[in-house]
This record gives sequence, C-alpha cells and structure tokens, in this order.
Amino acid sequence: MNKTELIDAIATDCDLSKAAAQRALESLLDHVIRTVSKGNTVQLVGFGTFAAGNRAARTGRNPRTGAELQIAAARTVKFSVGKAFRDAVNK
Repeated sequence: MNKTELIDAIATDCDLSKAAAQRALESLLDHVIRTVSKGNTVQLVGFGTFAAGNRAARTGRNPRTGAELQIAAARTVKFSVGKAFRDAVNK
C-alpha cells in the first residue's frame, strides 16, 4: 500500500473527502517527525513507538577495496512495534 492508497482507505473508512484524509495523514506524519526530531517519543498504544536514537561512530570497510573508512556518528529513528500490531502480523 502506498500513500495514495492509504489516503483513499482513510477517506472511505471515515467518510471524509480525499483532501481531508490527506491533510489528516500529513498532519499525523508531520507531528511524529517534529516530535521525534526534538528527541521525544511518540507512543501509539497497540501500534508502536517512534523514538530518536544515536548511532556511534565506527570503522567500516569499503566492500570493493577492503580499505577501512570512518563512518561518522549519526542520529537515527527507532520504531518498536506494539503488541497488538505484532500479534496481528503473527496470526
């Protein structure tokens, strides 16, 4: 399912116009991104938790030459799946 298909599904399920469903979805995504960017978490009970994480600097290898290279530290996003979501997938 892509974003357009998701918007269509939301519009159908909630009796909304596609434009309203798109605004709602984009608002949700925007708030999740802004909240996690500030270092906070977004917990959607039963679905999962979005959180910011840190990845330490490390030494890697170029797969073609085998030469060592330094990989810089970076901030990343973590997602932990909720129990209801996990159970639905494992039925």
